[in-house]
This record gives sequence, C-alpha cells and structure tokens, in this order.
Amino acid sequence: MGTLWWNGTFFTMKEEQEKVEAVYVEDGVIVDSGSKDELISRYRERMKESIDVEGGYVYPGFVDSHLHMVGHGERLIRLDLSETHSASEMSEQLAEEVRETPMGEWVFAEGWNENNFVDRKIFHRSELDDITTEHPMYLTRICRHAALVNSKALALAGITKDTPNPEGGVIVRDADGKPTGYLLDAATELVKSVIPPVGKQYVERALKKATKDMLRLGLVGGHTEDLHYYGGFKETLDAFKQVIDGDNIKFRAHLLVHHEAISEMKETGHKKGDVTPFIELGAMKIFADGALGGRTALLSAPYTDDPRTNGVAMHQQEELERLVKKAREEDMPVAIHTIGDEALHLAIGAIEKHPCTNGRDRLIHVQVVNEEILKRLKNIRVVLDIQPRFVAADFPWVMERLGEVRLPYSFAWKRLLDSGLVCAGGSDAPIEPVDPLLGIHAAVTRKKPGETHSGYLPDQKLSMFEAIKLFTQGSATAIEKEETRGVIASGFVADFTVLDEDLFDGDPDKALRTNVLMTVVDNTIMYNRNEEVIKAE
Repeated sequence: MGTLWWNGTFFTMKEEQEKVEAVYVEDGVIVDSGSKDELISRYRERMKESIDVEGGYVYPGFVDSHLHMVGHGERLIRLDLSETHSASEMSEQLAEEVRETPMGEWVFAEGWNENNFVDRKIFHRSELDDITTEHPMYLTRICRHAALVNSKALALAGITKDTPNPEGGVIVRDADGKPTGYLLDAATELVKSVIPPVGKQYVERALKKATKDMLRLGLVGGHTEDLHYYGGFKETLDAFKQVIDGDNIKFRAHLLVHHEAISEMKETGHKKGDVTPFIELGAMKIFADGALGGRTALLSAPYTDDPRTNGVAMHQQEELERLVKKAREEDMPVAIHTIGDEALHLAIGAIEKHPCTNGRDRLIHVQVVNEEILKRLKNIRVVLDIQPRFVAADFPWVMERLGEVRLPYSFAWKRLLDSGLVCAGGSDAPIEPVDPLLGIHAAVTRKKPGETHSGYLPDQKLSMFEAIKLFTQGSATAIEKEETRGVIASGFVADFTVLDEDLFDGDPDKALRTNVLMTVVDNTIMYNRNEEVIKAE
C-alpha cells in the first residue's frame, strides 16, 4: 500500500525550478508525481496514508559525498577546538579537559586551527607539558593530517631526536633536531599506534551521535571512510550494522574501504556492493597527499609562503600504481585523496595505467588543478568529490600558501563543472561542519557567513541549482546510483529533505536562515522538527 506526500513544493531537480505539488510512493519508491487531486484519483484504492508536509519545500534527500562519520561523532563527544580563536583560549580549554580526565589517561581534542589565531601560533610540546605531564595528550588539527602531542605522548611512542621521518610523514623538529610535538600525516601514526584501542561501544556511541546529527541536518545518507581506524574492518562494519539497523534508524551509508583494510574485507567474505539495504561497500580509499593547512598537500611547485617544501607524497608513483592495480584485481574502483596538483598528476597517471572497469573512480578534494589536469580528467571515468565549505574555511590564508599564479585553478568548482566533469558535494566532516546548507551557501557565495565582500574568486560561484545538485545527483552519480537516487521522479527512492524555505528564491543567505522540517529516508520520517520542538517545550 502507498503513501501520498502533499501540501508542499517538491523540487524534482531534474531541471532547474521543475516542481510538483505531491508525490505518491509505494514500497519506498516513488511511483508518480503531480497534483494531489490527480494522484488521489489514480491511486485511491492503493493509498494507505497521506502525509502533509505543511507547506514545506521538498528536495531530493541531501547526501554528503565525503566525510568520516565516526570522526564526526567523536567531534561531538570529545573536546572540540574548532571554534577556538586564540592560543590562550585553547590553553584554558585544554586545562579544563585535563582537570576532568582521570590521572594518567589520554587527553584528546579535535579541530584546533592556528589560522583562527591572530598570531598563527602552533603549540610546542613544552607548552603542552605546562598544562600536563601526567596525561599523554593527542590534539588533532582541523585537517586531520596533523596533530600536536606533549612529551609524555612522544615518550610512549618512542619518538626522539634520532627517530627518522616515516614515509609520507614529518616529525617537525626544533633547531637542535628535537621533536617539537608537531606531527604531520604518517608521523601521527607513530603516536596513534600506542593509544589504547577504542572499544565497540565507543564506536557505536560516536556513530549513533553522528547519524542522528546528520538526520537532524537534513542528510539522508553519507559516503564515509572509517573502516581502518577503530578496531579494524569487521568491528567497525558491525558497529554500522548495529546502529543503522533499518528499523530504529534508516540512513544510507556508503562505506569506502581503506586499502589496508582490503585483506580483512576479503577474509570476512565481503566485497563491493550491498551489505544491508542501508549499508554498502564502495571504492578502495587511497591517500596521495596531505593537506594545505599543514603544507603537506603535494604541489608541482613549492609553497609560496615556504619555498623549502612542495608537500608530502603519501606514495610514490610506482606504489600508487600498485595500489590501483590491487583495486582492479578486487573489481573495485578507487577513491584517491588528492589535494595538490602534483598529487592529482600521480593519481591520474595510476588510473590511466589501470583503468576502471567497474563503476567510477573518485578523486577527493581536487583543490589545486591546472589546464593539463583538466584535459586528462575528461578522458577517465571519474567523479570529483569536492567540499565547497573549504572556500569559507581556507580563505584568505590559503592565498598565502598558493600565490597568485595558482589561484585561478584552485578551489575552482565552476571551472570543473564547465569542463563537463561530474562533481559531488561533501563536507569532509569533522574537518568542516557536516551541515549541507553551509556547503550549499559556500558554493553559491564563496565566502564565510556574515562577510560582505563579493566572494573569494567570485567567478567560480555556482548557481543554487548547481550547488544543490552536488548534494543530490552528484552524490548519487559518484556511487552509480543516478538512476534511483538524487531526483524526485518515478522509480527513484523516497528520500526527501524538507525545508521551511525555498532555496531558489533569490537570496543565497537564506540558506543560513533555513530550518530542516523533516528528513525522510525510505518513505520514513527519520527526523521531524515539530516533534523536537514539542519535546523541548
């Protein structure tokens, strides 16, 4: 039996401004759309219920094409430093966290960003030691490609003046060669390896927090990479199955598989494709470089504000090609983290040598490109996972990193789309806020909320239709679901994001004032703002 959804404006997203008055659904799939009266006339005998969306504006369900769901949950349950705007404030928050942490246990914090500080201060281990010498401390930078640790953590990891830099990482040192406590990319693994592993209950708690938060913000699904970090492939996948059970919680989780988790995936009898009706395994995840914030993104020429380096290659060309070949042997596409143009060059070369035959490869972030790279991208079967919110977060400081020559091809979302490339929209949460409306706003305005200028590189602004499409059709295309997800039309899943505002109504800042009224997954209301308001009262 079916459900009629009515009394709203349903934007189909097939064409700009195409809309209908009502939608009829059976078994979680849209059967028909049109006016309420037309649908009642056609399906009266099969109609079991009707749901009034109370004048809301209904969009195909928003999906975040790239994030780390367990990490987002950790950000919700750990000390969050992402909104800290001075070194003194950070010190105070850490001291408070130490006071609340049992003696000897690890102190964790997420999201510090020196670019938020007037003096761009990066703490030295001795300054962290002033806060505590009894607790090992691990503080994750906003990009998640760097961390700060105190002396106790360095000692537990055995990191000394004589410890060499691991491949793909840097132990930052002072003038005497001693570690400062600032670790970049693979060097963070030296400390992570001595942190006591988290239990399944912790992962489930973080994942439940993340999923409920995403549903509250209008997300019906997310493409996430978590399977290598929290006790291994099986334990983390079991946590996903426990939380997203298809009954209490419906949410479409598409899980990328880190290349080091492939063996365990095979040992447990899994392969690319559906695990449950709401959980599926996707591409093999590979990191080609780091991040611009820590100057570990791999550039073809040195950083403008530090000519001593052009970044860090996580894998050399031969190894990258080996990993892509490994994915092909498992009949998998790849999803490669590529921020710098040189990282893109290496990744595209590996894909060109071992083309994808099952699905579409994905290049994640794609923040610095050039004309040659654009030409090569058109000749491979690839979707680009972009994070529009990075513009709001990284400008203006990123201009110092890249310089004037590279800027026209940096964070160039419009240029990518105009080149005929398929792009999907995500947040990279917990690096950026998971709220898709913030991502949409950044794509259209290219500035931070509240700023009054014309936008950073304003010629790269997207239209509202293009921006919303990133989080609907773009995310669906990235995982070969463009025939069943991302559009409101017959044959597509009944996943809806219901807002109280028409995002197409002129003012892009309206996205910042918009509330999510409902989040609907598989024809089921998974979040209802009215119920939340009633509970609060």
